[in-house]
Amino acid sequence: MTIHPMIPTGESSVSTTSGFTVYPAIDVRDGAVVRLLKGDYDQETRYTDNPVAVAENYARSGAAWLHLVDLDAARSGGYTLLDMLGRIAENTGLMIQTGGGVRTAEDVERLLEAGASRVVVGSIAVQEPDTVVGWLERFGPERITVALDTRIGPDGTWVLPTAGWTSVGGEDLITTLHRYNGSGLKHVLCTDIGRDGTLSGPNFHLYTMLTRSSPTLEVQASGGARSVDDVRAARRTGCAGIILGKALLEGRLTVADAVQEELA
Repeated sequence: MTIHPMIPTGESSVSTTSGFTVYPAIDVRDGAVVRLLKGDYDQETRYTDNPVAVAENYARSGAAWLHLVDLDAARSGGYTLLDMLGRIAENTGLMIQTGGGVRTAEDVERLLEAGASRVVVGSIAVQEPDTVVGWLERFGPERITVALDTRIGPDGTWVLPTAGWTSVGGEDLITTLHRYNGSGLKHVLCTDIGRDGTLSGPNFHLYTMLTRSSPTLEVQASGGARSVDDVRAARRTGCAGIILGKALLEGRLTVADAVQEELA
């Protein structure tokens, strides 16, 4: 584990209502803000033990949304951040997209009641798409984000690791996505695991493929973002948003500068 000081992200009063959204990300493990390298729990960088303060800083800097991940629950199930979610929602006014370990409709209900605007479903979206289709009908497409985290498999297809990226689902990315045709699915978060935490730039070939093959979906790019240029390029591919994690925590990019791209 690496301990890393968090560099402030800068402040601004900018807000946005545009169709492109910047999602500052807070990944929480053992109560601390961390980043994993390529999804590896043994390659963790820890930044601060106060996730709520980070969220407050992002809100002051102009963010409208927050992407909050329970890394402990992503691997073992059972979302553990309900109290933190509630405090962030109450203290910041941010709209919060959050997940990790969501397995049942009751889990979705609890997160929405605690202050989530959208609930992220990952492993179950790969393993039990019919269940998630039912949730889309029950809660509405604005309340659910399907997370399809992917890496290139030995045969060149985009495979879908689950359970905190520790095991691999049975179908590839495109096949799984096609199972949601006609379901009303709107929000898809796609992480290229091989880029996650690397600051090597997003995989724009992947996002171009997704946005062209599924033009009705609002795709969120995730993994590798490092600069305003990456935010701008994600928008050009047709993505509806981008997740920003390590670049913000290490001061390579500010929320204020990223949000300006929402308005461009």
